[in-house]
Amino acid sequence: MAADQSETGKPSERPQFMFVIHGGAGAISREEMPPDLEKEYRAKLTEALETGYRILNANGSGLDAVEGAIHLMEDSPLFNAGKGAVFTSAGTIELDSSIMDGRTLAAGAVAGVKRIKNPISLARMIMEKSKHVLLVGDGAEAFAKEQGVEMMPEEYFRTERRWQELQRDKEKAEKKPPGEDGKRGTVGAVALDMAGNLAAGTSTGGMTNKRVGRIGDSPIIGAGTYADNQTCAVSGTGDGEYFIRASVAHEISALIGYKGLSVAEAAESALAKANKLGGKGGVIVLGRDGSFAAPFNTSGMYRGHIGPDGKAVVEIYHE
Repeated sequence: MAADQSETGKPSERPQFMFVIHGGAGAISREEMPPDLEKEYRAKLTEALETGYRILNANGSGLDAVEGAIHLMEDSPLFNAGKGAVFTSAGTIELDSSIMDGRTLAAGAVAGVKRIKNPISLARMIMEKSKHVLLVGDGAEAFAKEQGVEMMPEEYFRTERRWQELQRDKEKAEKKPPGEDGKRGTVGAVALDMAGNLAAGTSTGGMTNKRVGRIGDSPIIGAGTYADNQTCAVSGTGDGEYFIRASVAHEISALIGYKGLSVAEAAESALAKANKLGGKGGVIVLGRDGSFAAPFNTSGMYRGHIGPDGKAVVEIYHE
């Protein structure tokens, strides 16, 4: 398991703002990554970081920064969210997302939608314009229509790369050990804004070759997403079933709040709990004091951070 060298310890005073993102954890090998593809990933992650930076640097809210950056990644075919979502076993797309406001503990989430261009924005609408937290399937899409959300034909989400992934996964399904589903690309962001408010969001297409109707941790508050101004903001990526069982995101918050652990210690502990059950993955965690960590127990995790100096730092492998 690894955390970036720059992520350890707590700053002497809280920075004006801080922004951290991830683009998924999994079997990401430096040796197998084509240089051109790595360049594309680094460029898109940098663009997402700069999107959050512009919002936070202009005294925008953490929620706006989280939504804006995830929106950008959902529109990219590189990540397993929105446009680049993976296929179910039936060859369909089912998208999940959630967002949480650390100031009020308000949250919104959506699961199993097929035509929503940007599920993170729908999750925020559910949080702000309904009395509910989680809407799924047809009911979520009906709410989206009422709100004027952009709907896309299912063909919009179909990419040849993801289709070939499904075919390969089906071919080796009988031989593959549980939990080893190759590359993942769930996206997420956590923000601390100038007002001291934390926010977190996550968006995904789930796992390749999943059963129709399967929902992972990404839209589950406390499993894949959590934010509380008193502790931290968290977004996870990995084997969702285990992240749900271990309540990874809330576990990190609880360890910080009740035991006084640092964000790095809490993140490592919660990941270890999921790993003991059999789950692999990673998390990004941002504390109320601006300290952050991005540990993962896979071969790689797309991730990055940016602060008041405007310098975007992007990493993929164990540095």
